[in-house]
Amino acid sequence: MPEAAVPEKPHQEAAPSFDQLPRRQRRKLVLRSFLRTIATVAVIVVIYFIAPLDHAMSPSTIIELVLLALAFFAMIGWQIWRITQSDYPTLRAVEALAFIVPTYLVLFATIYYLMNHANQAAFGSSQTRVDSLYFSTTVFTTVGFGDISAKTQAARAIVLCQMVLDLVILGLVVRLVVNAVKIGQKRRTDDGDTLNAVS
Repeated sequence: MPEAAVPEKPHQEAAPSFDQLPRRQRRKLVLRSFLRTIATVAVIVVIYFIAPLDHAMSPSTIIELVLLALAFFAMIGWQIWRITQSDYPTLRAVEALAFIVPTYLVLFATIYYLMNHANQAAFGSSQTRVDSLYFSTTVFTTVGFGDISAKTQAARAIVLCQMVLDLVILGLVVRLVVNAVKIGQKRRTDDGDTLNAVS
């Protein structure tokens, strides 16, 4: 019995590289990426300020924070994968970092706020959400003004964790993002070469 002929799948056209695009289209892509970046940061900050955080620190709260941290690292992996698959990996990398850094800062700000809400001695005085975000950012940027500091052993342990993870975020995650951009660019080049060879 003769085999039925399998119809060939049409080859997908590879999107032109960013440099090959007309100037107007490049501006449009950059503007769209910029607006998505601003929107991402705004949504993260709004969620932080409207989330119901005025409850006592309990084992269930700690479990929720651990699950959020795990979800955060899973999102980093997903963002890196998206960069490698993007037609414009550099723009996608900027958007990924605009998600990773604010989410990381808000995660620690939430922990600091909850710790201070449970025990005002943790940081020496009452802290608002702005104070907690400010403290998380000063630790991340290593500015260390000293106006807010960890007073209890538990608070110092969490700040120490953030300091170590800052190195991971600044070193490893940024490096992974840069490598993902290179992989995405190489994939685009390889796809373009394959399409040229086929046609």
